[in-house]
Amino acid sequence: MVPLTVSFFTKGGKDRNEGIRKALLYGASIILIYVLLGLLITGVFGSDALNAMSTNIWFNLLFFVVFVAFAISFFGFYEITLPASWANKTDSLSSRGGYIGLFFMAFTLALVSFSCTGPIIGTLLVEAATGGGPTLFNHIPIKPALGMFGFGLALALPFTLFALFPQWLKSLPKSGGWMNTVKMILGFVELALAFKFLSTVDMTMNWGVLRFEPFMIIWILIFSAMALYCLGVLFKNKPSSFVKVIGVATLLFTIYLVYALINYKPVKLFSGLIPPTSYNFKAKNEETFKHFKDYKEGLTYAKEHNMPVLIDFTGFGCVNCRKIEDNVWSDEKVTERLKDYVVISLYVDDRKALPENEWYTSNATGQEREVKTVGQKWSDFQAKYFKTNSQPQYILINTKEQLLNQPVAYDFSKSKENYISFLECGLKMNEQLK
Repeated sequence: MVPLTVSFFTKGGKDRNEGIRKALLYGASIILIYVLLGLLITGVFGSDALNAMSTNIWFNLLFFVVFVAFAISFFGFYEITLPASWANKTDSLSSRGGYIGLFFMAFTLALVSFSCTGPIIGTLLVEAATGGGPTLFNHIPIKPALGMFGFGLALALPFTLFALFPQWLKSLPKSGGWMNTVKMILGFVELALAFKFLSTVDMTMNWGVLRFEPFMIIWILIFSAMALYCLGVLFKNKPSSFVKVIGVATLLFTIYLVYALINYKPVKLFSGLIPPTSYNFKAKNEETFKHFKDYKEGLTYAKEHNMPVLIDFTGFGCVNCRKIEDNVWSDEKVTERLKDYVVISLYVDDRKALPENEWYTSNATGQEREVKTVGQKWSDFQAKYFKTNSQPQYILINTKEQLLNQPVAYDFSKSKENYISFLECGLKMNEQLK
């Protein structure tokens, strides 16, 4: 596609400058198309709906199936393609000439390359749209648009650069075995990501099946197979030196996963993708601080022992929550200060049903809704008393349920230092109120 398209721009214009100008507009059109696609999908569903997807059982099961389908496609069993009539229609529109024709030429590229790009942009949109973050007009998540901008830019660069420097075409690699290798590696990655969504379903539904141990074993098997493939052991392929380097790196990563599994160590680089180490099959979870998952139980214990309380509004599918727990709570200085608190983690996505006599109707979010699950109860509790419904959120109170300082959410910079200051401030205020 690159030589054909570049040839059109360098030969189809009145002069080379016009060809270059059209090539630049063509590249810009590719970027615009992918950004508009990201904004359209996230704009239609809205930020709240997309965030809800991250813990909804049916969406997560759907994502699991879709990602497995992506992986099988990358393994070469079939191709995911759009109807040929779509590409034919846009191709006919591209012959109109002018800027409109350029735009539809770019649109044709996006459609005919869908068999290669579909699984990648699908992964990007799901991860970006369900990961939270800032929004545009309080409705459209920005992360998918930024992600699609990056993807569109990467796709547009070869066409634009080769149009500017057509002599580079001589060094362009021919499609063949290297492309199959790339797709196989992406297939293993997609398969590993698929189990992240199944794990979320397992935790929110309290199945207790895909805990830390079986999840890690599955990942170890997947990345072991990827390492063997890259090293030429699996399928007896002949990998290049670069692919062998990837194989060695993957093998080292797999060994690290084995170490983390044996020692129940969090894999901090993949916080939110891998279940927390506390979600395991061990008879007893060793905790360094007093930890409850029910507000009344935790508050009762705090009153009995005259201790302040840290309310942790969290979720099983909350990626940023896991990042804080794995990277901040695990720090020795932070852990020492957490020992002075009773920690109450309230999971807003817990699908466990409440007893029927505890069901009620709430309008804390501005519209009435039935509260029938544990997660809905804690979500309503957060919205009613703390006027927000985002996670994580950390709130310090004393035994009289008085705020000790300003609640905090996820902190991307100097997390450990800020969190220590946050906890120390709460302890000082608790002593003053006493």
